[in-house]
Amino acid sequence: MAEAAVFDVAIVGLGPTGATLANLLGGAGLSVLVVEKEAGIHPLPRAIHFDGEVMRVFQGIGLREQVLALSRSGTQGMHFVNAAGETLLIRGGTAALGPHGCANNYYFHQPELEALLRRGLERFDNVTTLLRHELISIDEDDEAATLAVRRLEDGAALDFKARYVVGADGARSPVRAHMGSPMHDLGLRQPWLVFDVMLHKDVDLPDHTIQHCDPARPMTYCNVTGARRRWEIMVLPDDDREALLAPATLWGLVRRWITPADATLERAAIYTFHSVIAEGWRRGRLLLGGDACHQTPPFLGQGMCAGIRDAANLAWKLEAVLRGRAPEALLDTYESERAPHVRSLIELAVRLGNIIQTTDPQAAAERDAKFRAGEPQVFELPPQALGAGAFDLRQGAPAGRPFPQPRLADGRLLDELLGRRIAVIGRNGSIAGVSRASAERWQRAGALVIDQPDPCLAQWLDAQGADAVVLRPDRYIVGVARTPGELDALTQLLPVAP
Repeated sequence: MAEAAVFDVAIVGLGPTGATLANLLGGAGLSVLVVEKEAGIHPLPRAIHFDGEVMRVFQGIGLREQVLALSRSGTQGMHFVNAAGETLLIRGGTAALGPHGCANNYYFHQPELEALLRRGLERFDNVTTLLRHELISIDEDDEAATLAVRRLEDGAALDFKARYVVGADGARSPVRAHMGSPMHDLGLRQPWLVFDVMLHKDVDLPDHTIQHCDPARPMTYCNVTGARRRWEIMVLPDDDREALLAPATLWGLVRRWITPADATLERAAIYTFHSVIAEGWRRGRLLLGGDACHQTPPFLGQGMCAGIRDAANLAWKLEAVLRGRAPEALLDTYESERAPHVRSLIELAVRLGNIIQTTDPQAAAERDAKFRAGEPQVFELPPQALGAGAFDLRQGAPAGRPFPQPRLADGRLLDELLGRRIAVIGRNGSIAGVSRASAERWQRAGALVIDQPDPCLAQWLDAQGADAVVLRPDRYIVGVARTPGELDALTQLLPVAP
């Protein structure tokens, strides 16, 4: 790994968000510095779920098959069950190919995923990774940001310069503190006990996740991967937290399902589930991603997913700006697009948390009666639109939503054809009919232009009643067009430098 005099991007933090961003930027050929305080990967499980859109991002960094090998698809979804064992609500799950060309939900062991993402960085000579290095301060001028870093091995002081700095440095983010970006609380702050075990014999446990909506003690059960199982147990106001972590108490809480004869305790810890979001994801050359700018309760399994989406949104914008293909103002669309998307998912997680965390028996009985009135409702994670940014959201759907990834007639998945480019897909003369200015704008943007789409893409256009669609490098839809004139108007939304 070769060090640059001035790096294109410095990333502080090498968790899943930082490592994914470094892989994306490394694959784009940018010079990247990664600064990580810890010597190695945190060995215990934390995040255990990601969705199909995140798998698509892993595909984009060339690690799809490796990630598939260490994860399992969540085929039966998540069941919300009351104290009587009645199913109230089901979040759907399937191993079939979903809209992103893969299953909709996956479970995994975070240390294995992080190790894979770090190995992915070894492919790039343009990525420099510094472990056991701590960020001390940041200074900025008109040309670059200077990071003062301490090498923890010997205390040596080092300075590095970068055009942009991304703080993917967690909930206590030093980069966020330097930026002065406040965090806003969205209303949930609840301690839960996380209890991870490794089975060493066959135990009759469900294959799917169960939210035990029992007012006496709300719990979540998860089948992770292999022999790994997890219980998340709500901490009640009268609990003695120190006593709660005692092995006898821990095993007593789950004795209806499992005993010490069945499994080995891997970890037990109490965490406070938060619902917070930062205001100010960019200040000049400094940006935030992942837990540094938002934290969600785990009831949707979207915490890590949100950080990976941050990385995908930010990576193509940084590349476009640093390559001179787009104005620097494009970076201002990062927060305006991602913050509303994250907020909507946090708010949905909080609403689900309110269902699960009901501890008043009367309120729980009323809740159960409402659900019992019909068959258990099955819901999928709704496709949230990005906020206003590089879109004209007045068009309505499908602008601002991900474009599906079908398998093409030649056997490839769509993104294997499109790569990291803006794509313009048209038919019936829509491409030929645009103005010369639009064609020149596509060329300056480095767009891939397709005027004879694969049959599955033509089918999608049929469903939209359109003859063209414009896609961003992160595969979000800029908009659809029904005439060459409408395609000209969409082209003007593309972020292209003068």
